[in-house]
Amino acid sequence: MIIELGHFALILAFAVSIVQFAGPLFAVKTGDQRLFSIAPHAAILQAMLVVGCFAALVIAFAKSDFSVALVYQHSHSLQPFIYKLTSVWGNHEGSMLLWVMVLSLFGGAVAIMGRDMPHDLRSVTLAFQGLIAAVFTGFILFTSNPFLRQVNAPFEGKDLNPILQDPGLAIHPPMLYLGYVGFSICFSFAGAALLLGRVDNMWAKFVRPWALLAWIFLTLGIAMGSYWAYYILGWGGWWFWDPVENASLMPWLAGTAFLHSAIVMEKRGALKVWTVLLAILTFSLSLMGTFIVRSGILTSVHTFASDPARGVFILGILVLFVGGSLALFAWRAPSLAHGGLFAPVSREGALVFNNLFLSASCLAVLVGTLYPLLLEAITGDKISVGPPFFVATMLPLTIPLALAMPFGQNLAWKRGAFLGLFQRLALAIFAAVFIMIIVFATQQNGPVLAPIGLGLGLFLGVGSLVDVFNRSFRGGGILLGFRRAFGLPLSAWGTTIAHFGVALFIVGVSMTAYDEEKVASMTINDSISLHGYRVTLTDFRNNSEANYREAITKFDVSTGGVKVAVLEPSKRTYIMSRSPTSQTARYTIGFSQIYVALGDSDNFGATSVRIYWKPFVLLIWLGPAAMALGGLLSLLDRRLRIGVAKRAERVVLQ
Repeated sequence: MIIELGHFALILAFAVSIVQFAGPLFAVKTGDQRLFSIAPHAAILQAMLVVGCFAALVIAFAKSDFSVALVYQHSHSLQPFIYKLTSVWGNHEGSMLLWVMVLSLFGGAVAIMGRDMPHDLRSVTLAFQGLIAAVFTGFILFTSNPFLRQVNAPFEGKDLNPILQDPGLAIHPPMLYLGYVGFSICFSFAGAALLLGRVDNMWAKFVRPWALLAWIFLTLGIAMGSYWAYYILGWGGWWFWDPVENASLMPWLAGTAFLHSAIVMEKRGALKVWTVLLAILTFSLSLMGTFIVRSGILTSVHTFASDPARGVFILGILVLFVGGSLALFAWRAPSLAHGGLFAPVSREGALVFNNLFLSASCLAVLVGTLYPLLLEAITGDKISVGPPFFVATMLPLTIPLALAMPFGQNLAWKRGAFLGLFQRLALAIFAAVFIMIIVFATQQNGPVLAPIGLGLGLFLGVGSLVDVFNRSFRGGGILLGFRRAFGLPLSAWGTTIAHFGVALFIVGVSMTAYDEEKVASMTINDSISLHGYRVTLTDFRNNSEANYREAITKFDVSTGGVKVAVLEPSKRTYIMSRSPTSQTARYTIGFSQIYVALGDSDNFGATSVRIYWKPFVLLIWLGPAAMALGGLLSLLDRRLRIGVAKRAERVVLQ
């Protein structure tokens, strides 16, 4: 009965989303203001209905209701509850329902929290959100229904893909969806602004918090996925430039450019056309990523669907929204007024520079991702575009981008001065040059780019702190300086911490050049020495859990003759699917790690082992965490909260 109610709720949500879309558009055409009121109520109702049908699917997985075809295909009764939960979105149908739920939640949130927005802008924004929801809800109902029953319910299910049975998968997909689906609301804001001709500073103020919220989630989702691949796949890397990885990176790059462009538009009323275009392109890239993942044109642990009919349907959706929005943009953009002027050497100029390089980086990733797919579709030839291409194209773009960030943060609005800027950044420049000289001198045979990356990261890290330091400790004593620092707007701290997070990430990536790796075939009491540590294989043992059997290899880690850690990587065989997986083991020293991954065993009892020393590797993920924290602080700034405070009523003195 729960499943039937969920199915019925999804049908109702489809109908409500059509009403949510149609009402405000008729209001725009007829001028009937009452029709504008339909959209907020419909958006809230639609969100409630979609949450309800998603909850029904969760209950079916939790109860192991194998009469539901989806539960039978992707779960079984022996799975721990957390993996029954992740099974809900560990497949095409369930993940698309999660996609629509995130979409509807953002629409419902705008309906509730956007009450201070102009009535027509909020309603037409929700109308565009309703159109997206209607199309994707229809896609689920007609091609990917998660509520289909089986006539003869089996006693047991088939199991979730073993590689997805990890706690990280309980976090990564929802975070990712909250990110790139969340940018749908920016797309809807852009469509409403173009339709109503309301592209101004206040529009940027309304849309920026929502963009910031989506960007925070997308940043955390990408970082979580990267860390999951690092520790679960056993290859020791953190990014492979897989097309599906790139599908989430491209909206992040475009969304970051959109955020910075919206700042200029809000502060100076400039870059109106460019900001609206970026809002459209960011969500368009999210839709393209959905097509790549779900069309069946790729084979990856990230992909679910392999039905070409679904791929054609999603391609049609992509053409509808991207083509339609760009047509609307081409129609209305020429009528948009130009904003305020500013000098090239100014904070606005630096943000424009930032936009250019972020957009170029996004274009480079787009070309590298789509070219092999287009070539195969046209000629049938298969080629692989891998890390060498992306590294060669991205490095020349990211280095000037990172160099410009401290300059932009420390420049004045409208017009700045180079001389004063270099004086403020003198310490950062000195620190960067000093560390590069030291690293070049001590690592004579090492990689050339690594010291440059370390210097760049240090320059960015110190340079990001300069603005806050100068604003706080410009005279008056230390205590007054601390009071000024605590009194700074949260957005100032948010910018500083986010840029500092980028610096941490750059340092972490640069330090991967100094990774050490040793591969050996080991038996009991064999040892490997690595970076002052000795890793000794001491034991084999077996372990049984509810849904898998595990062969564990025990290693003692010692330094100076003292044991400091025990690592237990393993090989698992899942009971239902008989699929083997490997589990790595890691020992953390500060921000660095010793990383052990198992290979195959031979007939003589020896096990192939790969052991890595990874200096400062955790900075790769601490950096994005700091970036997200910076975004959160900016979001909490009372001046940038969602919605705008109502004006106080004027008191007339008698």
